[in-house]
Amino acid sequence: MSFNTSAAILIGATAGALIGSKLIGNLENPYILFGNFSLKRFWTNNTIVGGLAFGLIGVEWAKKIAGHKESTGDLIVFPLILAMIIGRVGCFLTGIYEETYGLPTDSIFGMYLGDQYRRHPVALYEITFLITLWIILKGIQKKDTFPSGFVFQLFMISYFSFRFMLDFIKPKVDIVAGLGTIQLVCVGVIFYYFFKLKETKVVNSL
Repeated sequence: MSFNTSAAILIGATAGALIGSKLIGNLENPYILFGNFSLKRFWTNNTIVGGLAFGLIGVEWAKKIAGHKESTGDLIVFPLILAMIIGRVGCFLTGIYEETYGLPTDSIFGMYLGDQYRRHPVALYEITFLITLWIILKGIQKKDTFPSGFVFQLFMISYFSFRFMLDFIKPKVDIVAGLGTIQLVCVGVIFYYFFKLKETKVVNSL
């Protein structure tokens, strides 16, 4: 891959992730965004779901401009998972002062995160999921029976499916059919990668 192509992909990914994380993060509660807009609130609201989804769009757009057709996602899967795990550790330690906490629960998993309620420790759920996903994807990668890009595609559909389910036990504003903004984004990404994975063919390794 040439330097110009690499630079274009990096710029596309960075710009897409920045825009997406802010946009989707603020659209989680559109009533506050449009009814009581605050530039400070807009800049500080982020979500990894928007960053990943729009980062993908930015990369694909940059690759199209640069004329690069090969998949580049597999290279970033494991560093990305590691960064997400570290980020969720921070979210867990912050408790209810970071908008990643869960709904109150009476289950054995409930924890006090800074207020009077036992809540789902969704950050810990996500850390557990990401560690498990790391192990599974490493095993698939070692088999070397799938084309370049398959591991990234599997990561994306797995993570967005997990986040779709996880958001049912997190505070959210219902937008359509009882689904929040993040869940609607997840549905779009899941459908996109479902059809991408259907086109994947096993590679015969010698």
